[in-house]
Amino acid sequence: MSGKVLIVMGSDSDFPVMEGCFKLLKKFNVEFEARVASAHRTPEVATELAKTAKDNGFSVIIAAAGLAAHLGGVLAANTILPVIGVPCKGGALNGVDALYATVQMPTGIPVATVAIEGGSNAAILACQILALGDEELSKSLVEYKESLAASVVERDSRLQTKIAEI
Repeated sequence: MSGKVLIVMGSDSDFPVMEGCFKLLKKFNVEFEARVASAHRTPEVATELAKTAKDNGFSVIIAAAGLAAHLGGVLAANTILPVIGVPCKGGALNGVDALYATVQMPTGIPVATVAIEGGSNAAILACQILALGDEELSKSLVEYKESLAASVVERDSRLQTKIAEI
Protein backbone atom coordinates (compact mmCIF):
# COMPACT_ATOMS: atom_id res chain seq x y z
CA MET A 1 0.00 0.00 0.00
CA SER A 2 1.30 3.43 -0.89
CA GLY A 3 0.22 5.24 2.25
CA LYS A 4 -2.23 5.74 5.05
CA VAL A 5 -4.99 8.28 5.57
CA LEU A 6 -5.27 10.39 8.70
CA ILE A 7 -8.83 11.48 9.42
CA VAL A 8 -9.28 14.29 11.90
CA MET A 9 -12.79 15.18 13.03
CA GLY A 10 -13.57 18.35 14.94
CA SER A 11 -15.96 16.36 17.12
CA ASP A 12 -17.11 12.79 17.58
CA SER A 13 -20.55 14.08 16.56
CA ASP A 14 -19.11 14.10 13.00
CA PHE A 15 -19.03 10.28 13.04
CA PRO A 16 -22.28 9.81 11.07
CA VAL A 17 -20.90 12.03 8.29
CA MET A 18 -17.63 10.13 8.22
CA GLU A 19 -18.96 6.58 8.59
CA GLY A 20 -19.21 6.21 4.81
CA CYS A 21 -15.61 7.39 4.56
CA PHE A 22 -14.44 4.73 7.00
CA LYS A 23 -16.40 2.03 5.18
CA LEU A 24 -15.00 2.97 1.77
CA LEU A 25 -11.43 3.12 3.01
CA LYS A 26 -11.91 -0.36 4.49
CA LYS A 27 -13.48 -1.56 1.21
CA PHE A 28 -10.35 -0.44 -0.64
CA ASN A 29 -8.05 -1.86 2.06
CA VAL A 30 -6.60 1.56 2.79
CA GLU A 31 -5.16 1.87 6.26
CA PHE A 32 -6.44 4.85 8.22
CA GLU A 33 -6.50 6.36 11.66
CA ALA A 34 -9.31 8.60 12.91
CA ARG A 35 -8.85 11.18 15.65
CA VAL A 36 -10.82 14.00 17.25
CA ALA A 37 -9.06 17.35 17.52
CA SER A 38 -10.46 20.85 17.47
CA ALA A 39 -8.92 23.79 15.65
CA HIS A 40 -10.21 26.01 18.45
CA ARG A 41 -10.33 23.92 21.62
CA THR A 42 -7.21 21.80 21.08
CA PRO A 43 -5.19 23.68 18.45
CA GLU A 44 -1.90 22.23 19.74
CA VAL A 45 -3.19 18.69 19.22
CA ALA A 46 -4.41 19.46 15.69
CA THR A 47 -1.11 21.14 14.84
CA GLU A 48 0.92 18.23 16.18
CA LEU A 49 -1.16 15.70 14.24
CA ALA A 50 -0.45 17.60 11.03
CA LYS A 51 3.24 18.22 11.73
CA THR A 52 3.92 14.54 12.47
CA ALA A 53 1.56 12.96 9.91
CA LYS A 54 4.14 12.41 7.18
CA ASP A 55 6.70 10.93 9.59
CA ASN A 56 3.96 8.65 10.91
CA GLY A 57 3.39 7.17 7.44
CA PHE A 58 0.34 9.14 6.38
CA SER A 59 0.04 10.33 2.79
CA VAL A 60 -3.31 12.15 2.88
CA ILE A 61 -5.26 13.94 5.60
CA ILE A 62 -9.05 14.28 5.72
CA ALA A 63 -10.49 16.99 7.98
CA ALA A 64 -14.19 16.95 8.92
CA ALA A 65 -15.59 19.97 10.72
CA GLY A 66 -18.68 22.09 10.98
CA LEU A 67 -19.54 25.68 11.88
CA ALA A 68 -16.37 27.81 11.55
CA ALA A 69 -14.59 24.71 10.18
CA HIS A 70 -11.05 25.96 10.57
CA LEU A 71 -9.72 22.44 11.11
CA GLY A 72 -8.76 21.77 7.48
CA GLY A 73 -6.87 25.04 7.28
CA VAL A 74 -5.03 24.47 10.55
CA LEU A 75 -3.96 21.03 9.37
CA ALA A 76 -2.97 22.27 5.90
CA ALA A 77 -0.94 25.11 7.40
CA ASN A 78 1.19 22.56 9.26
CA THR A 79 1.91 19.92 6.61
CA ILE A 80 2.84 19.44 2.98
CA LEU A 81 0.48 16.48 2.69
CA PRO A 82 -2.74 16.95 0.71
CA VAL A 83 -5.65 17.86 2.96
CA ILE A 84 -9.25 17.12 2.01
CA GLY A 85 -11.92 19.07 3.85
CA VAL A 86 -15.38 17.73 4.65
CA PRO A 87 -17.73 20.54 5.70
CA CYS A 88 -20.33 19.28 8.17
CA LYS A 89 -23.84 20.61 8.73
CA GLY A 90 -24.59 22.49 11.89
CA GLY A 91 -25.63 25.81 13.30
CA ALA A 92 -27.84 28.48 11.79
CA LEU A 93 -26.31 28.17 8.30
CA ASN A 94 -26.66 24.36 8.09
CA GLY A 95 -23.14 23.75 6.79
CA VAL A 96 -22.79 26.62 4.33
CA ASP A 97 -20.52 28.43 6.79
CA ALA A 98 -18.37 25.29 7.07
CA LEU A 99 -18.22 25.00 3.29
CA TYR A 100 -17.09 28.61 2.87
CA ALA A 101 -14.54 28.31 5.67
CA THR A 102 -13.09 25.16 4.11
CA VAL A 103 -12.82 26.39 0.51
CA GLN A 104 -11.74 29.99 1.22
CA MET A 105 -8.10 29.26 2.02
CA PRO A 106 -5.26 31.71 1.38
CA THR A 107 -2.70 31.09 -1.36
CA GLY A 108 -0.21 28.42 -0.32
CA ILE A 109 -2.55 26.65 2.12
CA PRO A 110 -4.93 24.66 -0.11
CA VAL A 111 -7.64 22.41 1.23
CA ALA A 112 -9.34 20.25 -1.39
CA THR A 113 -13.01 20.30 -0.47
CA VAL A 114 -15.88 17.90 -1.07
CA ALA A 115 -19.58 18.59 -0.68
CA ILE A 116 -21.22 19.36 2.63
CA GLU A 117 -21.44 16.00 4.45
CA GLY A 118 -19.33 14.43 1.65
CA GLY A 119 -17.37 11.99 3.77
CA SER A 120 -17.66 9.19 1.21
CA ASN A 121 -16.30 11.39 -1.57
CA ALA A 122 -13.41 12.38 0.68
CA ALA A 123 -12.51 8.68 0.92
CA ILE A 124 -12.69 8.26 -2.86
CA LEU A 125 -10.53 11.35 -3.43
CA ALA A 126 -7.99 10.12 -0.88
CA CYS A 127 -7.91 6.73 -2.61
CA GLN A 128 -7.43 8.41 -6.00
CA ILE A 129 -4.46 10.32 -4.61
CA LEU A 130 -2.97 7.15 -3.13
CA ALA A 131 -3.66 5.22 -6.35
CA LEU A 132 -1.16 7.38 -8.21
CA GLY A 133 1.51 5.18 -6.65
CA ASP A 134 -0.46 1.97 -6.16
CA GLU A 135 -1.54 -0.05 -9.20
CA GLU A 136 -3.69 -2.46 -7.18
CA LEU A 137 -5.65 0.40 -5.63
CA SER A 138 -5.94 1.99 -9.06
CA LYS A 139 -7.51 -1.18 -10.46
CA SER A 140 -9.92 -1.35 -7.52
CA LEU A 141 -11.01 2.23 -8.18
CA VAL A 142 -11.59 1.46 -11.87
CA GLU A 143 -13.78 -1.49 -10.88
CA TYR A 144 -15.65 0.68 -8.37
CA LYS A 145 -16.34 3.36 -10.97
CA GLU A 146 -17.48 0.67 -13.42
CA SER A 147 -19.90 -0.65 -10.79
CA LEU A 148 -21.29 2.87 -10.37
CA ALA A 149 -21.88 3.09 -14.11
CA ALA A 150 -23.50 -0.36 -14.15
CA SER A 151 -25.88 0.71 -11.36
CA VAL A 152 -27.04 3.65 -13.49
CA VAL A 153 -27.67 1.34 -16.45
CA GLU A 154 -29.69 -0.95 -14.15
CA ARG A 155 -31.72 1.98 -12.82
CA ASP A 156 -32.46 3.12 -16.37
CA SER A 157 -33.60 -0.39 -17.23
CA ARG A 158 -35.95 -0.42 -14.21
CA LEU A 159 -37.32 2.97 -15.23
CA GLN A 160 -38.00 1.79 -18.77
CA THR A 161 -39.84 -1.25 -17.40
CA LYS A 162 -41.99 0.91 -15.13
CA ILE A 163 -42.84 3.23 -18.01
CA ALA A 164 -43.73 0.32 -20.27
CA GLU A 165 -46.10 -1.04 -17.62
CA ILE A 166 -48.10 2.20 -17.37
